[in-house]
Amino acid sequence: MTPRDRYLQTLLFGNPDKIPFSPGGPRESTRAAWRRQGLPADVNWLDYLFETLGFEPEPTKPRVGLGANFRLIPQFEEKALEHKDGHYIVQDWKGNICEISDEFDVSYLREAKDFCTRRWIKCPVENRGDWEQMKLRYDVDAPGRFPDDFTQRCEAAKERDYPLSIGISGPFWQLREWCGFEGLCFMMVEQPELGADMAAFWTEFVSAMFERILRHVVPDRVAISEDMAYKAKAMVSPVMMREYCKPSYVRWVKQLKADGCPIIDLASDGFIGEIIPIWIESGVNVCDPIEVAALNDICAFRREFGRQIAYQSGVDKRAIAKGGQVIRDELKRIEPVVKDGGFIPGCDHGVPSDISWPNFVDYSRLLAQMTGWL
Repeated sequence: MTPRDRYLQTLLFGNPDKIPFSPGGPRESTRAAWRRQGLPADVNWLDYLFETLGFEPEPTKPRVGLGANFRLIPQFEEKALEHKDGHYIVQDWKGNICEISDEFDVSYLREAKDFCTRRWIKCPVENRGDWEQMKLRYDVDAPGRFPDDFTQRCEAAKERDYPLSIGISGPFWQLREWCGFEGLCFMMVEQPELGADMAAFWTEFVSAMFERILRHVVPDRVAISEDMAYKAKAMVSPVMMREYCKPSYVRWVKQLKADGCPIIDLASDGFIGEIIPIWIESGVNVCDPIEVAALNDICAFRREFGRQIAYQSGVDKRAIAKGGQVIRDELKRIEPVVKDGGFIPGCDHGVPSDISWPNFVDYSRLLAQMTGWL
């Protein structure tokens, strides 16, 4: 069974020969800590993990990135505006003005290289005029939206033996990127027509991008980033989710599944118990990361929602950090869902630096045993 077959069989409640091994990945500070704790400095952490555990990842054909660019074009200039008292005031590539510690630089706001806390000062869309200017940066036919060799990449991807994924921002995530969290929440109440216009625009833009991709190749998975929950509650009400977000999900799911994309995966941190029903109504069939610290109980979710939705991640990062019997008990807790199918277990977010290298190796060995690799 190829890695692609195994991935699809697992998340679609099929009959995989074993479950994909996906322990989770470290950020920059975690890798630095691991090198002080026994990970050699001159090796790739994942290669060394496989060597330590005593099995090898299955070889695949060279992986192809399609290169479709869903981001704004042109991007804003990344620059530091001020530096004092151990902090930078910076403008990021999205046009936000924010404050970060000077142990980082503005590039940390572009990619999730580490856990970089920030304080938002000003966001690029505060009113209708700002929005009209922002829309100009999302021309689906803008130069650079697709690489020059896009069709060749798609042809190569058709021969894949690994799962092909496309990642996008959901409507809540994207509107928050433009307006900021507080700004978006006020806009939903005080300027609902502007919020609705922004959500509709994003829906159409993403749909147009999908149309251009699907005419050449059909991905196995579309991953929608949509962080929209706190520790115990969603950030906005189910009523607002159905008004502002569900139309996007329904439109995209219908389009993708009509062309044969089997997995629509929606990711949100925080407590998602009151959100999952809306995702299921919309046709979403996988979600992650099922953060345990946010009061998510994957076993309770399986009892409540059955096989209407599958899961990825879901292993309590705090238990991995404690190690020993604590992580053994944690893996025992999720075992019923693993056995029932539709679940690829792994760390329930990026692997933080309080998880030591020895404890990560021990957890990974237990996970490899649980998923059939050892």
